[in-house]
Amino acid sequence: MLAPFACQPDQSRGRLHPEQMSSFRSPFQRDRDRIIHSSAFRRLKHKTQVFVEHEGDYYRTRLTHSIEVAQVARTISGVLGLNTDLAECIALAHDLGHTPFGHTGEDALERLMAPYGGFDHNAQALRIVTRLERHYADFDGLNLTWESLEGIAKHNGPVIGPNADRKHDGPLPYALAEVNAEWDLELDTHASAEAQVAAIADDVAYSHHDLHDGLRSGLFSEADLMELPVTGPAFEEVDRLHPGLEKMRRRHEALRRVFGRMVEDVIAVAQNRLSAAQPKSVEEIRAMGTTVIRFSKPLYQELKAIRAFLFHRMYRAPSVMAERARVTEVLDGLFPLFLARPELLPAEWQADIARAKSETDLARMTADYVSGMTDRFALQEGQRLLG
Repeated sequence: MLAPFACQPDQSRGRLHPEQMSSFRSPFQRDRDRIIHSSAFRRLKHKTQVFVEHEGDYYRTRLTHSIEVAQVARTISGVLGLNTDLAECIALAHDLGHTPFGHTGEDALERLMAPYGGFDHNAQALRIVTRLERHYADFDGLNLTWESLEGIAKHNGPVIGPNADRKHDGPLPYALAEVNAEWDLELDTHASAEAQVAAIADDVAYSHHDLHDGLRSGLFSEADLMELPVTGPAFEEVDRLHPGLEKMRRRHEALRRVFGRMVEDVIAVAQNRLSAAQPKSVEEIRAMGTTVIRFSKPLYQELKAIRAFLFHRMYRAPSVMAERARVTEVLDGLFPLFLARPELLPAEWQADIARAKSETDLARMTADYVSGMTDRFALQEGQRLLG
């Protein structure tokens, strides 16, 4: 039973290339399954979340992160009466366009691609699901529904117009502009509530698991977290209920309380906002001019303090920065090498290379190839081609 403001499968705007309906799966279930079976999704197994893939088997990768985001999205969507399949689909797809080495790789490619239209991992995810996955006889890409494409494009909010985030000032990323020119994704409106849930689930997941990974890495300690909002009270509660608890159990018990607080806060805020607005359809959700899925203001401020702590103690820790410099050097070497010598790209890329009409075309194909690399493959190619 879906709420009236949820995305109804039988009211989907369909696919760019018409297909016969499945007799046992909804359109959004098919989208989710196509994402799970895609090559880009499998490659997330060996792509960085924070720590480069080879640094330890226990750290999150982009794949495990995406699975955790999907789990949170299904939970929140189910409570709110939203379409859990669509929310899960967008959550699983949201990082398909990420480069090797996480945001470090994205920063490098964004700089290297500046003369050719830039690089944005959200836009690249759209490019993957509409062009680069080539497994089906009748079309390139995965031929996802309009609602799934909209969610990938706009889960962080409108991209253009008065409600757009300031970081989107300037021209659209070329990968997004190409898809939108082919099929209008209404980039000036908010996305469905399901897409908004996928976005907040991303925040919940990384805020939780980065604390886990940072503790495991030794970049900070439980004593440090006891000085912070949200995490401090969580450890205090565990100590009160379970005095003398073994270290790893204590850590897990505290951080699962942090996780629960975030999820419960999002649900409570969404229920209040939806009750006040009384939207009758997903179109009313899109036209509201603001998000209905968000953290409460008090928790948002507390999470800002945690993120500032993580930024200084984890994301910009000396050991992490040293690794960032090393892997940036790899991409700074590989991208211009492939651009100057496209014959080094695999044989299956050569037909596309031959159709390139300009250096910009060639650069964008090079970015497609490099951004699709896993951490380990990029390091191997760096060793093989650059020494």
